[in-house]
Amino acid sequence: MSEAGVEAGPQVAPVALSPTVRALGVVSMLADVSSEMVYPVTPALLTRVLGAPAWTVGIIEGVAESTASILKLYSGWLSDVMGRRKPLTVLGYGLGALGKPLMALSGGWGQVLGARFLDRLGKGLRTAPRDALITETTPIEIRGKAFGFHRAMDTCGAVGGPLLGYAYLLSHPGALRSLYWLAFIPGVLAVLVLGLLVRERAKPREERKPIPFPRLTFTGLSPAYRRYLIIVGLFSIGNSSDAFLLLRAQDLGLTWQHSLLLYAMFNTVEAALSFPAGIMSDRVGRRPLIAGGYAAFALVYLGFALVRRVAWIWPLFVAYGLYYTLTGGAQRAFAADLAHPDRRATEIGAFHMLVGVLALPASIVAGQLYDHVSPAAPFLLGAATAALAAALLQVSRLEPRDQAPS
Repeated sequence: MSEAGVEAGPQVAPVALSPTVRALGVVSMLADVSSEMVYPVTPALLTRVLGAPAWTVGIIEGVAESTASILKLYSGWLSDVMGRRKPLTVLGYGLGALGKPLMALSGGWGQVLGARFLDRLGKGLRTAPRDALITETTPIEIRGKAFGFHRAMDTCGAVGGPLLGYAYLLSHPGALRSLYWLAFIPGVLAVLVLGLLVRERAKPREERKPIPFPRLTFTGLSPAYRRYLIIVGLFSIGNSSDAFLLLRAQDLGLTWQHSLLLYAMFNTVEAALSFPAGIMSDRVGRRPLIAGGYAAFALVYLGFALVRRVAWIWPLFVAYGLYYTLTGGAQRAFAADLAHPDRRATEIGAFHMLVGVLALPASIVAGQLYDHVSPAAPFLLGAATAALAAALLQVSRLEPRDQAPS
């Protein structure tokens, strides 16, 4: 016997995260600091500094989010064809960084549109190749740990960015354009860390297999999956850009500085509750969480339609974080449950395509309603479509193919 006593068996050393995964976590944190430092004040830049009408917020954010969502379908395919992940990832983060000084130099809403398009083009290009880099440099037994670490670093940036922006505007009141130049710095640092610290072995040409070009189609989906996508589509029609929530808050009297503090609080709520919500969806099923999230969304949007005092914006944003928490992972997981096992990645792509395509008309409609009907109108539409979607979700037949919780 050894001094430590009888050995029960071989001891397995814990597997550490690879340097690539750690570096990508830092990259994501820096990029989110850059993006979230300015996103909450972009509606103010448009409507108060540039004098643009509210409907331009809808066009800009709709184009931006649709671009990012749809490109995610193709960037992964392109990186597979190239046999490389890093070039597209570097390009994506680089375009995201470049969008910030272009926003600072904008003289009209068309230039803001171009800058936001460039920023979201970068996000669409980098997401799938980056996730593939994490997957391919991580043993399967700690893959969840790797993605959890990456999400945690991402969340740190999402909270830290608005707080840094808030601190800057407190000491430099009204210096909105300067804030975009400041946000350029962590964006550039993200690209430098990625370029210097992330290593990748290119796949030899002889090892690459022909990969068909991904098609935008709903052909072959099961009836249950089609019903689910109809419900998601109905909800998405009323789910305009979060920029309208910030615009409404600012119209009620919330300052630029407090917009950043508000967004930091919102991100903190989502960060604190997302992991427990994911565990809950495994235990009680996806459907109750998604329906509950839609119901929370409906109540929040109804609140934004009816509220007349800025003090109510703070609890409404906390409740809005609950909507994100309940639906963020559960919607995608339910899509995976309903997808055919042999075509799961492709069929999950149909979910992302639908949400991405509808982001544009949803935000355009919201902008027109905000300007030409009333500021309450887009929120009443969103509350109605969310409530109807929640009810349909509860009564529709949505049996997962593999009988996962529903």
